[in-house]
Amino acid sequence: MATTYADLVQAVDAGEAGRAILDPATDEVVGHAPEQTAQDLDDAVGRAGTAQRGWGSRTQRERCDLLLKAADAVEEWAEPLAELLSREQGKPLNGPNARFEVGACASWLRATASFELEDTPVVDDGQTRAVLTYRPIGVVGAIGPWNWPMMITIWQTAPALRMGNAVVVKPSEHTPLSVLALCHVLNSVLPEDVLQVVSGGREVGAAISTHPGIGKIMFTGSTATGKKIIESSAETVKRLTLELGGNDAGIVLEDADPAAIAEGLFWGAFINTGQTCAALKRLYVADAIYDDVCAALADFARGVPMGVGLEEQNVLGPLQNAAQFEIVDGLVEEARRSGARVLLGADPDRDAAGHFYPTTLIADIDPENPLVVEEQFGPALPIVRVADAEEAIARANALDVGLGASVWSGDRERAREVAARLQAGTVWINSHGGVDPRIPFGGVKQSGYGLEFGVEGLKGLGVPQVING
Repeated sequence: MATTYADLVQAVDAGEAGRAILDPATDEVVGHAPEQTAQDLDDAVGRAGTAQRGWGSRTQRERCDLLLKAADAVEEWAEPLAELLSREQGKPLNGPNARFEVGACASWLRATASFELEDTPVVDDGQTRAVLTYRPIGVVGAIGPWNWPMMITIWQTAPALRMGNAVVVKPSEHTPLSVLALCHVLNSVLPEDVLQVVSGGREVGAAISTHPGIGKIMFTGSTATGKKIIESSAETVKRLTLELGGNDAGIVLEDADPAAIAEGLFWGAFINTGQTCAALKRLYVADAIYDDVCAALADFARGVPMGVGLEEQNVLGPLQNAAQFEIVDGLVEEARRSGARVLLGADPDRDAAGHFYPTTLIADIDPENPLVVEEQFGPALPIVRVADAEEAIARANALDVGLGASVWSGDRERAREVAARLQAGTVWINSHGGVDPRIPFGGVKQSGYGLEFGVEGLKGLGVPQVING
């Protein structure tokens, strides 16, 4: 079987009848995405529901074996998938970007197939025997974002399939080709109709949240859209796992070494050019080392190349779409007008091709400035001076989101004490944003609810049933 980029695009391109998808780095046409409708969704749910009955009757081992074969298929197609992802999403091939994302898809499939989830006796005392087990939900709707389109599709679909569900995927309108291509590769291994993709706009997303044939929704995206899904899914009482907006805080204590942490801080904030839900988006630094941290971070940032993703030397790319460029640009300009100090960046070439926004560091900024309290989702990091850990904790917890956070310190025990006081689903020590398929992940407050990854993630994609007797 040929595994070239041309073969992959041909398999998913809808031709001139579809919607043109542009490369955010060059404005060139990447391909054409099908424009499907709520009727197409209804047909897909019907086929998935029929296929699910046979899929759900297979053993866990049989389903896991197919996930392992799917991982092999992803690796076979790895380079074409990475090239398509780079062209459509904008992220470079190298660094923690396109090749990394495709590799993570294969790794996640394998990890998901490796977890043990057996029936659990909860009482067995000679008189009463009760066993907890998990049954398939049926059809799961997976609504994904444009920032990590392939990897988050795997996060949603792999555990759903492992638990015996069929899945209907709705990719972002900005990155449909990447997800169509990934699912094309997966479907070369999976039974027919178990995994469906419906590429369309808001009409399709809205129909997923109300469709009576869908038993659960996995959604990664904005808090505003998550709230709409909660409301519209209530009529059919769907199960929900929602990973919503972040605006993650990082806290640097006065005993940290600025030079030693600069690289970790940078990638915590600027992975995927800042377009990551759990990226570090506001940094609180103790006054005693504030200037040194600013200098060390700026020194490191200056050496990180940004440009067209297919050029091998680049590790930062453009913003994925014009709307996100305008959000970042507006927040940075407002911060500059307020008197905040620009350490680096903040002067995009608005006439150039693509949506490139330069790596930007903003110091001496008011803690209530919109760049701090609103999620920028791009390559612009505000650095806030604080008196001590108490002020940092208070400011970190002041917002209504809590996906992730981090604490940076030379004293790991002290860092853990601070971490325990932060209102976030995950708190990293001396790093930020790393995820692991074995470790549960989810948010608090308006960053959503439900856990993904690991055995806890599997449980969220099954219906618990107690057999008592």
